Amino acid sequence: MKIAMLARNASLYSHRRLMEAAEARGHTLDVLNTLRCTVQIASHRPTVAYEGETITGYDAVIPRIGASITHYGLAILRQFEMAGVWPLNESVAIGRSRDKLRSMQILAKYGLGLPLTAFAHDPKQTSQIIKAVNGPPVVIKLLEGTQGIGVVLAETEASAKSVIEAFRGANVNILVQEFIKEAGGTDIRALVVGGKVVAAMQRTGAPDDFRSNLHRGGSAQLIKITPEERSTAVRAARRMGLNVCGVDMLRSNHGPVIMEVNSSPGLEGIETATGKDIAGMIIDFIATHAAAGKTKTKGKG
Repeated sequence: MKIAMLARNASLYSHRRLMEAAEARGHTLDVLNTLRCTVQIASHRPTVAYEGETITGYDAVIPRIGASITHYGLAILRQFEMAGVWPLNESVAIGRSRDKLRSMQILAKYGLGLPLTAFAHDPKQTSQIIKAVNGPPVVIKLLEGTQGIGVVLAETEASAKSVIEAFRGANVNILVQEFIKEAGGTDIRALVVGGKVVAAMQRTGAPDDFRSNLHRGGSAQLIKITPEERSTAVRAARRMGLNVCGVDMLRSNHGPVIMEVNSSPGLEGIETATGKDIAGMIIDFIATHAAAGKTKTKGKG
């Protein structure tokens, strides 16, 4: 197969592993810098150019689109989809996952476990939304933050109001969630490939940091998850429409609650913690399922 990977940094661990896994299986994988791709729009002839040259002949595309270029990256991915190239994750599904509020609304619709979450525009409603999530303390998040950036724990109503007013003053959209104290600064990432949890790890935050992101200095270890946690991860991936994703959950007193569904999960932490060849599993999934024109949305919706 001939596979394109949309990624800005070919040297990142996840991208190197995917290249190695593809080559080991006899496939060709080209890394295309997303920002060097351009869309060429003409009736009935959707094409993508890379550094000025029209590109053709790809059987599949792996989108590794950074959060900071989501809008542009999804435009490029849609063009691949419209040209009939099979995407590992579809543009519509990635767009859902990158909007925390939208993803929470979708998961809630289908009855998946979530922390109490509130969203409001007017800072004058701060007291109501804090009360709605049984706080303080509360967790305040940027709608489009990633890797723990833009996540604040406010331990008092006064501090929560101060943070919310500061974000809103900067015209930044946020949501407020209940603080799951019993999680103890740890979370679970379940990695789903093709509707199955293929690996899971427990992440623990750095000392004095309630966030467990590995990018924030957290650590990871292998963990055995419960049938309920496995089912929750699989259902979340299905409802979001993602073939490959990392489902981040907390263990609360009332069962697993989903914090985020990551459509471009890093592989280094989970491969190191579990010793599994996740990159190989992803390439094998592509080889089995990629077929021209077989996107569900055709880049629409």
